[in-house]
Amino acid sequence: MKYISFVVPCYNSADYMDRCIESLLCAGDDMEIIIINDGSIDKTREIAEAYSVKYPGIIRVINKENGGHGSGVNVGLEQATGVYFKVVDSDDWLDRQALDQLMFTIRNFCMKKQINHEIVIPDLFICNYVYDHLYEETRHDISYKNVLNAEKICEWQDIGYFRVSQYFVMHSQIFRTAILRESGVKLPEHTFYVDNIFAYQPLPYVEHLYYMDIDLYHYFIGREDQSVNEDIMLSRIDQQIRITKRMLTCVDLHAVKKKEPRLAAYMYRYLSIIMTITNILLLMINSEESMLLKNKLWSEIKTLDKRLYRKLKYTSMSGLTNMPGSIGRKLSISGYRVAQKIYKFN
Repeated sequence: MKYISFVVPCYNSADYMDRCIESLLCAGDDMEIIIINDGSIDKTREIAEAYSVKYPGIIRVINKENGGHGSGVNVGLEQATGVYFKVVDSDDWLDRQALDQLMFTIRNFCMKKQINHEIVIPDLFICNYVYDHLYEETRHDISYKNVLNAEKICEWQDIGYFRVSQYFVMHSQIFRTAILRESGVKLPEHTFYVDNIFAYQPLPYVEHLYYMDIDLYHYFIGREDQSVNEDIMLSRIDQQIRITKRMLTCVDLHAVKKKEPRLAAYMYRYLSIIMTITNILLLMINSEESMLLKNKLWSEIKTLDKRLYRKLKYTSMSGLTNMPGSIGRKLSISGYRVAQKIYKFN
C-alpha cells in the first residue's frame, strides 16, 4: 500500500528539482513520487527518468505535452495510488523531520483503519508552511495553532478564527485522494494560480480534519520568473480573473452554509481574499481597460448571486478595495503594500 502520493509538476525545472525530490525520498517506500514532466525543453526529463531508474517502485515519471501546472496536477490525481495526495511544486521542498512525523501519523491512521474499518481517518491533514526567501536568508512561518487543536481529529464546527494572513493554501493541505476525486476538482490548463481552486473546491467534501503543528512545506520565494512575482501577476491579470470567476461558481456556498456554517464563513472569507487580490492588481494597472474589467467582474457577481455580491462588497475586505476615486485607489494599494511588507507573500 502507498500511504501518500507526492505529485511534482515540472516545467523546465532542471536547475532546482533535485532539492525537491531529495526532500521527499526520506518518506520511505510506502509512498510514491509522481514526477509530471509538462513538456519541458531543458534536462527535466533526463533528471526525472534517472530518478525513476534509481528508485523503481517509488518514483514514476509521466511525460506529457505542455498544459500548465493545473494539467500536471490533474494527471497526477488520475494516476495516484496513495491514500493521501500532496502536490509539491518543483522549486519547493519539504522539511525532512516534519515529513517523518507526518508519515508516522499517516501510517498509524491507515494501519488502524485496516484493522478496524469503523475507525475514522482524516479527510484532510493541515500542516504549517514557510515563505522561504532563500536568497535573502529570511523566512515567514504560517501556522494554524489558533484555528485547530493539534493532534486531534476535528470537524468544521471545531475550527477557530483565522487571522488576516491565514487561510488553507495548497502548501498546507494533504487531502485524502478519494475526497479530491469525489469533489470532481479539475484544474484549468494553461492557467496560473490554479492552486486556489485546488485548496477551495474540495472543502465541502471534507468531514474530518487533523492539524499537525509542524513546519512541513517550504514555499520558495525569489525567482524573477516566479508566478507570484508582482510584475508577472500584473501581466497575467486575465488568468487571475479567470480563476476568480471559477471560484465564484464551483461551490454552492448557500448549500454549504445550511450544512456547515463555519466552513461557509471560511469559504466566503477565502473568496474575499481572492477578490481583494484581483481588485488590487486591476487598480495597480490603472488603465481604462482594467477599470472596466473590475467593474464588469463586480457586475457579473451581482447578476450571479446578489447575496454573495452584498457579502463581498459590504461586509468583507474585498469591499475596501472597491472605494471610488483616486484617493480610494491609493488607500487600497497602500493597504496592500503594508500587508506585503509584513507577510512577504511575494
